[in-house]
Amino acid sequence: MISLSVKPIWLLKLLNATMIKTELSVIHPEARIGKNVKIEPFVTIGADVEIGDNCWIGPNVSIMNGSRIGNNCKIFPGAIIGGVPQDLKFDGESSTVEIGNNVVIREYCTINRGTKASFKTQIQDNVLIMAYVHVAHDCIIEEKCILANNVNLAGHIRIGKHAILGGLTAVHQFVTVGEHAFIGGGSLVRKDVPPYVKAAREPLSYAGVNSIGLKRRGFSLKQIHAIQDVYRVLYVKGYNISQALEIIENKLEPSAERDNIVSFVKDAKRGIMRGFRALNSNRSNGSHPRTGK
Repeated sequence: MISLSVKPIWLLKLLNATMIKTELSVIHPEARIGKNVKIEPFVTIGADVEIGDNCWIGPNVSIMNGSRIGNNCKIFPGAIIGGVPQDLKFDGESSTVEIGNNVVIREYCTINRGTKASFKTQIQDNVLIMAYVHVAHDCIIEEKCILANNVNLAGHIRIGKHAILGGLTAVHQFVTVGEHAFIGGGSLVRKDVPPYVKAAREPLSYAGVNSIGLKRRGFSLKQIHAIQDVYRVLYVKGYNISQALEIIENKLEPSAERDNIVSFVKDAKRGIMRGFRALNSNRSNGSHPRTGK
């Protein structure tokens, strides 16, 4: 095991070294590495890189230019952080990938830096990213999210805090997933997923409120029941979106959760996923579940 801090980097720079060459790892002398950082063999770290204190960088990790990593992070073997975006519009502009504190990135994940759309990809504090996940350019993953094995995020996606995406989930570009949402494994996410819900099936549809997750995070029964009341109107009673929003705003008791849901639905640029009852109604009428024709 090789332990590096800013002190040996500074000393090597005084010796006019162009690269820091340990016995088994290569770290550019301009990389800014904090205290008590442990770097295992065969790691490559570029010049424009910042790593906070008390991090662990596993074997065969590549941390490329533009990477900003917070404190107490763990990056497991084979991960590639800060790769050039897989976007044909990318023209070499300076951009970053910003990883918060206490983030765990498991084996062989790839996290690309941003493009000129926002100039950064962001992963906030206390996120768990399991093995083989891909996070594309300009994504934002808010705090305390979990992305299970083989989740694939296209560009410009936003994942709200405390959201959980099951393994093998694929998310379309520009989609937003609301906070505290739970998406079942193997899902194809083409539309925005509102906060506090469970989503599953194909095509992806409403599968109830994520009541277990909300209880674990300290929501009261009153809050959970109020959220369920909102989604009964939005998804269960057969109203269209405009009708449902009018009823929710005018007839249901105001709350922070109600207002959060209403704002999310109004701001959904790709539209929100459908309710399971609406999908079944289309099937019973002989129409296609996605097009309605």
